[in-house]
This record gives sequence, structure tokens and C-alpha cells, in this order.
Amino acid sequence: MAPRRLIVEADGGSRGNPGPAGYGAVVRDGDTGLIIAEAAEFIGRATNNVAEYRGLIAGLKAARAIDPDAAVDVRMDSKLVVEQMSGRWKIKHPDMQPLAAEARTVLPRAQVTYRWIPREQNKDADRLANEAMDAGQAGRPWEPGARPAASPAVTGTPPVAEEPLAEPAAPRAGWAAPADLGTPTTFVLLRHGETPLTPEKRFSGSGGSDPALSEKGRWQAERAAEALAARGTVQAVVCSPMQRTRQTAQAVADRLGLEVRIEEGLRELDFGAWEGLTFAEVQQRYPADLDAWLGSAKAKPTGSAESFTNLTHRTGVARDKILARYPGKTVLVVSHVSPIKTLVRLALGAPPDSVYRMELSAASLCAVQYYSDGNASVRLLNDTAHLR
Repeated sequence: MAPRRLIVEADGGSRGNPGPAGYGAVVRDGDTGLIIAEAAEFIGRATNNVAEYRGLIAGLKAARAIDPDAAVDVRMDSKLVVEQMSGRWKIKHPDMQPLAAEARTVLPRAQVTYRWIPREQNKDADRLANEAMDAGQAGRPWEPGARPAASPAVTGTPPVAEEPLAEPAAPRAGWAAPADLGTPTTFVLLRHGETPLTPEKRFSGSGGSDPALSEKGRWQAERAAEALAARGTVQAVVCSPMQRTRQTAQAVADRLGLEVRIEEGLRELDFGAWEGLTFAEVQQRYPADLDAWLGSAKAKPTGSAESFTNLTHRTGVARDKILARYPGKTVLVVSHVSPIKTLVRLALGAPPDSVYRMELSAASLCAVQYYSDGNASVRLLNDTAHLR
């Protein structure tokens, strides 16, 4: 069988050359072109060429983490790096030699090819490099989805305009006959079963105690497993890294004879200081923060580093990774309230505050189908018939 094909796009930049520098890299699925991984970092004071090489190394390592046996097509707008790594130009500068040597050790040479592309075709990697530089000059680490305001311009370097966090693509308008679009990829979205915190309606995100399923939660997971086994359509199981989702997913996977794949982007929102508290307790202790959070997707829970805008970005990336891995298949996605509501919202093209108007019970099922033309169709929402 032919190896999987991945595309690495990498870039680096320096505001001053040398000056404050950073890199960015994306990994795309070679068949669909969807972004399935991102990397970026502020590296302090360096030259453009050093930053470009650091971006290449990060992109190769991200590709290796996805599939160490993949055929990797590297695309960069740095002719210097492309020609040197292709072996056509000598590497004379002492700063470049160890970086090139490190890049060659990430993957076997036979698996990697290099191609120069114009800068306008390398916008995603360039954007990430600028995000990393903005974050570093502001004294913050780069975070996926974080777009801080632009830093003051360095002498001789044009400022980078502030850019809002990109919303993952909404489905395009229009209809076509299903036969015209091939087999859709179906996400069966299962919220985890109850934990001891669930019936008390306490905030339970990715920054708290990571509770296990309660006895009732385990019963709910088994009922969901029975129902999904009876349907006989699920071909893969993917879940959040949290304990409650892994337990729920494993109950289904054991019944279906499938393996569970962990996807970090499906974890619940980090609720910071609100973890373990009820809504009423948060309202009493942090009224201003709660009002801001309910009023804006960019607001963060007290002490949290993550807003709904950040969660939407990483959930969209996770969605695209799953779509790229399982085209045309039915995938059970076991996650939490916030990511599942966000996937439904994005499929509908609904505004961010629509997540507050959805009910999602423990161990409930939703379903979304994704078509090859970019459209999505919500097929099911908060189904709990298997729990009755």
C-alpha cells in the first residue's frame, strides 16, 4: 500500500534581521489539503534564515508525529532553504549547518521532497510566524488560535495589523443530490456519561479534577454502546483525552471491536477558577467575569487561558484532522458539552451565542454529515432514546 502523503508548509521571519524572530508551520493532508497540525514559536533574536530553518524542523517533526512513514512534500517560499535541503546549494554559513543537519535527521531523506512556492501560497505558515513574534514581543507564549494585538513596529519593519481569530469555515450555501457528492463523512457525537459533578451541574472542564464516570455514567455508556452496536454503522472511535470521555469511548469500542484514538482538540474548555463550582456559586463569586463570558465569545473564565473563540479554533482543527483521516466513514466522536455544541454550531453556520441555546444531556447523541463540497448537515441533536 502506498504511504500516506503529507504536505508541510513552513516559514520564519525576523523583525530587524537579526531581530525578534519566530517561525510557523502547518501540516496538510496530501489528499484533501486540510490542515491537520500547526506549530509556531518565538525564538528570540535571530535572522530570517535561522527562523526559516527552525520552521522547517518544526513542520517535519509535526509530520513525523502524525505518521512517521508518510511521504512528505515540503513547500517553502525560502529558495535558500529549499535549494540547500535539496542538495543543489552548499551550506556555508555556520548558523545554518547544524540546523540543516537536524532537519535531515527528523525523517529519512527518501521520504522528503522540497519545492519552492511563491509567498502568497505560504500565507498560513507566514501568519503563524507573525503570531509567534507578536506573542513573544508581548511576553506571552504562542498559543493555537491566539491572535494578540500587534506589537509596536521595529525600526525599518512595517507593523503587523491586528487580525481577529479566524472562525473555522462554515458550510457553503446550496444543495446538491447526495449521489453527486459521494459518501459523506458522518460524525456521531456522543457526550460522555455522568460523573459525580454532572447532576449537581458543576463546571467541569479540562483544568479541573478530571473526574471518572459515576455508576450511572457507566450505565449510560453501556446503553450508548448497545444502541450504536445495534445500528452497526460506526467504523472508527475518536475521543477527548479526559478520563470520562475515554471511559465512555472504550465502552463503545469494546462492543464494536474497535480501537480508541485520542484527539487533544476535543477536550472540554478550561474553566479556570470556576472548575467544580455551580453556576450560582460562580455568579456570586465572579459576577463581572461571568457576565463578560456570557456576553462575548472572546471572554475567558476567571483564571483560564481559553475563551470560546480559542475553543472554536481548536475544535475546528480537530474536526478537519478527523475528516482528513476518515473520509467517507462514520466516526464516533466522544467529547464534552462545549466542543460538541461548537461542532453543531459550525455545521449550522450559527452565531457563537447559539451554544447557550442548545440542550445537551449526558450520554446524548448528535450527528453531523460533511460533504465533499464543503456543506454540512445536522442530522440529530440531543438524542437520549437509548437511555429510556
